[in-house]
Amino acid sequence: MTGAFGQTSLNSPYSQYGIGRMADQSQSFSRGMAGASLGIREGNVINTLNPASYSAIDSLTMLFDMGISGQATQFSEKSNGVTKRVNGKNASFDYFTASFRLLPKVGMTLGILPYSNVGYKYTVKNYIDQTNGTVTETHTGDGGLHQVLLGAGWQISKPLSLGVNVSYMWGTTNGSVTTSSTTNIQSLSRQYTAEVRSYKVDFGLQYIHQLDKNNELTLGATVGLGHKLGADPTCQVINVTNADTTRYEVKNGLSIPMTYAVGAAWKHDNRLIVDADFTMQQWGSVDFPGIDASGQYVAQSDLLRNSYQVKVGADFVPNAMDHRRFYRRVHYKLGLSYTTPYYNINGKSGPKEFGVSAGFGIPLQNSYNNRSMLNVSAQWVHLGSSDLITENIFRISVGLTFNERWFAKWKVN
Repeated sequence: MTGAFGQTSLNSPYSQYGIGRMADQSQSFSRGMAGASLGIREGNVINTLNPASYSAIDSLTMLFDMGISGQATQFSEKSNGVTKRVNGKNASFDYFTASFRLLPKVGMTLGILPYSNVGYKYTVKNYIDQTNGTVTETHTGDGGLHQVLLGAGWQISKPLSLGVNVSYMWGTTNGSVTTSSTTNIQSLSRQYTAEVRSYKVDFGLQYIHQLDKNNELTLGATVGLGHKLGADPTCQVINVTNADTTRYEVKNGLSIPMTYAVGAAWKHDNRLIVDADFTMQQWGSVDFPGIDASGQYVAQSDLLRNSYQVKVGADFVPNAMDHRRFYRRVHYKLGLSYTTPYYNINGKSGPKEFGVSAGFGIPLQNSYNNRSMLNVSAQWVHLGSSDLITENIFRISVGLTFNERWFAKWKVN
């Protein structure tokens, strides 16, 4: 078997499994920390990963946050003792969010965020024998799922806050496998399509424990509801040789899983924050449509598996109030992440993912605003195993957080 890769908007053959490659839903302030943020509760950032954090925003502040990213990926595959490498590049606008104080002790956030992405194009050639020749499969796919989010966080008491995100999810995923041959073997094409119009609900909690004057511990937890998406994915099997088409449809065949996450953030002297998160997605209990042994397109229980993720990150600022030395007001960030796949490949687990990130939070100052922040981060991600395609990804993310005091009252003497 030999393979060749083509460039698409995502560049990942692994995005053909499940509903695509799960998107990074963290904001720019935490991307240098590998996205670790469940326990982070700051009034100058928008943390959509835990809606309980929205209640930290004060009554005078209006926050806007937007992010873009670009990445370069190297694919490598060993075949017959030879390693083949192909490079790909892509860029994207990642998200936009806004947050403000709605009521006393209640903050609100709205935004547009990704959920999953699909993008791949590659070929696989199989030499059968001298009689049947070579069969070539061309795999292509695109699309993804997105969400418009509306969330609120309520500080019930001084240590305890609760929150909820309600999202409208939409998007279309497409995939195709086209088979051609150098002999008289029939050419077939399978075309997959799924269109989603549904919702997503996530609940969050944060509890603050003051260890002493200079140290604070915030515990965070979230629960995402799993449910059917109301989508009817289809598969068309087209016999190119005979111009014959068979269409399959799986009624209400897509779901999202129950998701549980816990985390803790230690804050020291308003200079250092260290956050550690653990997330579990119960994809193993979700059926997903696929071609079975008899060639039928039906819902199957063994295509997906539970996914686990661990993220650890740190943010350090030497002295945010030092107005003479700029470098002491900069936030320095580091992070590590480890993720297991939520899909199987030929009955075995897909590749695990390991990531390292670093970044800077650069304060922006002018005559009327000294609270906005430019966040720049770099991330290296390794995805693959010895018997699968390996991806090495280098990603640059840039985010801009506008922190405006829109609701301050003017006083006239």
